[in-house]
Amino acid sequence: MFASDYKVTAVLMDDRSLHRTLSRLAHQIVESNRGAENLVFVGILTRGAQLAERLIEKIDSFEGRRLPLGMLDITFYRDDMLRSLKKPRVQATNIPFDIDGKVVMLVDDVLYTGRTIRAALDALMDFGRPARIQLAVLIDRGHRELPIKADFIGQEVKTTAGEEVRVKLKNLDGEDGVYLVEPIDEKKSKNLVDPLTKVAKGIDPSD
Repeated sequence: MFASDYKVTAVLMDDRSLHRTLSRLAHQIVESNRGAENLVFVGILTRGAQLAERLIEKIDSFEGRRLPLGMLDITFYRDDMLRSLKKPRVQATNIPFDIDGKVVMLVDDVLYTGRTIRAALDALMDFGRPARIQLAVLIDRGHRELPIKADFIGQEVKTTAGEEVRVKLKNLDGEDGVYLVEPIDEKKSKNLVDPLTKVAKGIDPSD
């Protein structure tokens, strides 16, 4: 499920609870906007775009209206990401509709520091002048570094800085679920090795 250097500490959502959460968010979005007439969706690649598509499908099921879907890559709008990646993975932004005067529903999987959303807002301004931009996220894990708040939240989760929230989606990962994971402590792992093996590996057996 995950790389061997990570361990799951909690299952935040299984497939059923994820589907229920998306259904609730879809209804909240439509109710808050008094209908879906002026709504357009823009998902942040990769998982935000997939979640946006699912929200559109759910709204279509009870409103009978297929809302427009755009996909946004924010790589070149995040200076911290460009500094940390020698060869950033760039995906194709595709917003095939006019956002002027529209209510843009920006969708992402996890809200953390707020830097991804700030970059997405900068990117959206290059496409027009919407009447309003709202933010929907599946998970809000806190630890904000910028004054950014979601309008629609699937679940708020208290996390430590060392933990990560991993969202799995069936069409990308073969399963639906949300997990809280943390890296396996290498020092603790070493302590589980017997002294003779430590010596053989060049590790101080007293560690």
